[in-house]
Amino acid sequence: MNSLALKQNRVCIVAIGLLLGVLQGCASGPNANPADPLEPLNRTVFQFNDGLDRAIFKPVATAYKNVTPAPVRTGVGNFFENLLDVRTLINNVLQAKPQDAVETFLRLGVNTVFGLGGLLDVGSEMDLERHPQDFGQTLGVWGIGSGPYIVLPVLGSSSVRDAVGTVIEGSTDVVTNLSDVPTRNSLTVLRVVDLRAGFLQASELLDLASLDKYAFARDAYLQRKRAGIAGRGAPSALEERFDLPEGSQKTPAGSPPRTNRANPRAVPK
Repeated sequence: MNSLALKQNRVCIVAIGLLLGVLQGCASGPNANPADPLEPLNRTVFQFNDGLDRAIFKPVATAYKNVTPAPVRTGVGNFFENLLDVRTLINNVLQAKPQDAVETFLRLGVNTVFGLGGLLDVGSEMDLERHPQDFGQTLGVWGIGSGPYIVLPVLGSSSVRDAVGTVIEGSTDVVTNLSDVPTRNSLTVLRVVDLRAGFLQASELLDLASLDKYAFARDAYLQRKRAGIAGRGAPSALEERFDLPEGSQKTPAGSPPRTNRANPRAVPK
C-alpha cells in the first residue's frame, strides 16, 4: 500500500474517533442502553439505510436473483468468498490461530487453482473449513473493547472498533485495490448486489417477525461479533458489557462446544 493510502487510512481513523466522541457526548444519557449510547442517531441512520435499501438495493438484488441462474449466482458468491479468504488468512495469523490459518491457506490455494479462481468451492468438498475473521475481531482478540454500537451510512451495523477495522482492511481488499477502474467498479457493484441477494429471504422474514427491526439488527450484530471473537456459540445476554474486551470473556458452564464446519454457499432456485 502506498504512502498516500496510509495517510488516508490514518485520517479516516482519527476522524471516526473524533466524530464518535463528540456524538457520544451529545446523544448519551442516563437512560441510554449501555451498548448503544448513540441510539437516537443510530436509529436515524438506520431509517436512512432502510429507505435506501428498499428504493435501490433490494429491487436490484431481487432482479438479479430472478434473471440469473442459480449455478451462476453460486459461482459468483464462491468467487467473492474466496477473495475474502485473503483477509481471513491475515487475521487468523494475527490472532495466532495456526490451524485455522493453515486450513484457510489451503482453501485459498485449492479454490484458486482447482476451483477456477474461486468459482468452485473445492475446499469445502475436501473438508477444509472456512474460518471467517475480520480486523475488528482481531482487535477484540487483542483485548481492545468494541466501544459503542454505531450504524454507518450504507454500511450498516458496526462499532467504533469495527469501523476502525473496516478502514484498515481497505488495504487488504483485492477488489478495491485493483488499478483498473472499470473492472474495480464493476466487481464492487456485483459484490454488493450478490451479497444483498443472499439476504433477501432473511430480510423478508425480519420484516414479518420483528416489531423493532432496529433493535433486532443491533442485538443480532453484537451477539454475532461476541461469538466470533470468543470462537464458540452465541453467548448469553449478560456475558459481556460493550466496554470490556471480548477476548477476556470466559465460556460459562454448560455452553455448547465450538462448531465451525464449512458451510458451502447454496443459492435457492
